[in-house]
Amino acid sequence: MTLELRAISRSYGPVQALRGVSLHLHPGEVHALMGENGAGKSTLIRVLAGLEQPDEGGITLDGRGLTLSRPEQAQALGLRFIHQEMQVVPGLSVAENMHLHLPFPRRAGLIDWRALRARARAALGALGLDHIDPAVPMLRLALGDRMLCRIAATLIGDQTPRFYVMDEPTAALTGAESGRLFAVIRDLRARGAGILYVSHRMAEVMALADRITVLRDGAHVSTRARAATDEAALIHDMTGRDLSDLFPPRAAAPPGEPVLRVRGLVAGPLRGIDLDLAPGEILGVAGLAGAGRGELLRAIMGAIPRAGSVTIGGRALPAGSPAAAWRAGLAHIPRERRAEGLMMLRPIVENASLPHLAHLARGGLFLNRPAERRLLAERGAEVRLKAAGPQVPPVTLSGGNQQKVLFARAVGGAPRVLLLDEPTRGVDVGARHDLYRVIRALAGRGVAVILASSDLPEVIGLADRVAVLQGGQIAHCLPNDDLTEGALLALCYPGAAA
Repeated sequence: MTLELRAISRSYGPVQALRGVSLHLHPGEVHALMGENGAGKSTLIRVLAGLEQPDEGGITLDGRGLTLSRPEQAQALGLRFIHQEMQVVPGLSVAENMHLHLPFPRRAGLIDWRALRARARAALGALGLDHIDPAVPMLRLALGDRMLCRIAATLIGDQTPRFYVMDEPTAALTGAESGRLFAVIRDLRARGAGILYVSHRMAEVMALADRITVLRDGAHVSTRARAATDEAALIHDMTGRDLSDLFPPRAAAPPGEPVLRVRGLVAGPLRGIDLDLAPGEILGVAGLAGAGRGELLRAIMGAIPRAGSVTIGGRALPAGSPAAAWRAGLAHIPRERRAEGLMMLRPIVENASLPHLAHLARGGLFLNRPAERRLLAERGAEVRLKAAGPQVPPVTLSGGNQQKVLFARAVGGAPRVLLLDEPTRGVDVGARHDLYRVIRALAGRGVAVILASSDLPEVIGLADRVAVLQGGQIAHCLPNDDLTEGALLALCYPGAAA
């Protein structure tokens, strides 16, 4: 039973989001859909979900034409949609969350709680998720298990799902959580479900997909079997650039004494961290989940309690004061841009100026609005931010442009040290190139950079030196001379020799 989208076109005023896009989804396959932000992936999904009507083209199921004008129609045909944003009620139990869009079982007119939990337990068990207790509140589960509960919920009811559309399902998950999700996806494929899998993450697409379709600028570029393509070809299809162009060349950094010194740092899992960072140097920080990558940056910034000393330009930074760190010339881009970095409903101009208000105030009292707008315009141009205007909120922007707002904020104060925690997480390959260009340019101007990332090719492609954390300590610190992804991964495990 094949689901086919035929020559789908969709415009919004003068903007053509889709231009004659065709795609086939077969039972028992994982079909990856890739493309930069703005390529048309989300519009195509909305058409398939019945949320948008195509201007041209149509949808067929086994050759029979479909009219999808409401989400309920897509649901009735066996389509299920799993998005990266967790639509759960944290205070309700797992079983209750799994029934949010289903009728609760009743007995004598009352909710049959035993049957409710039994149905949830059976659905979880069908996917090998017996470790999840349907009676516990959803807020007690890790993000990955919440995602798995949402998938298991699709198995409750009389109708077996035929097709799944998964839109960036691993964006907020750890590596271990993603691994459990992949096992469930393979199980669903083995059961005969067709899965349209949307992701920016090249490695997981190459590991999961049977076929891969690439969109660019609203048009279909290619559909290939996974075995007939590789990462370089996919990047070229998505961007029109070769893989070798993804990381800009290194620029010679200005010489100088270390601008950042850390001695005896203790914070969270970290124990006795010492490091020096020279002007213009990019230090990559690698390590397994839980090794302390993010905690290292937050401790340096003063965002979590710490012991030990942190100095910038020879001046000691007080613990527990991110504001003092910003004033001293540190800038921090956190891992979770929505939860930790951005005011999602406030204008992007306010987001970009937030740590710089003291410099933008007239007489220390009144905000200089023209100067605030100039800051966004100048720094936004530097990071190639695309937004309709300074008053639009980040919630309306793509993930890549949301991240560029954070970069515009970071460079707005002419930092001496830039702390980057997973800086391209959930960002498409085109926006990655823009951000890599900014990082390289800043290093060339003498800004010292610490890059903490789980993306090993990113660490290797950008860093001058790499520090490897194990159990909260620096186990290895080595120059990035012909370092390979396999060698770096091996160093992340205890007992490895540099």
